[in-house]
Amino acid sequence: MPRDLRPPVDILHYEIVQEQASALGRMGRTLEQALAQLREFDAAHALSETPASLQSARRKLVMEAGQALWMFVVQREATGLRDSRHIMRTYNVPAEVQRCMGLAPPSSKSAAK
Repeated sequence: MPRDLRPPVDILHYEIVQEQASALGRMGRTLEQALAQLREFDAAHALSETPASLQSARRKLVMEAGQALWMFVVQREATGLRDSRHIMRTYNVPAEVQRCMGLAPPSSKSAAK
């Protein structure tokens, strides 16, 4: 049975970096999915013709994409990647999603009032 001759701290560091990369990948995929859902909605409904009932559904998609963007940016920053402009260009994040990034979605208690 081969023995790993690296110090335990190096092994731990390797595991931490692996988990950070995995989390970053998950957050990126979540953002991609949220943006795809928003784009599909927009493709199916012309913005100028969207009835009020669908505007609420679209706003929810924008907020979900904003939350996914926020989580991705925070995860990137936790790994030392501080420039968010790359994300905005690469994922073609709409300005309205960028503006709601980090806003807490309304709680069910406040929505019930």
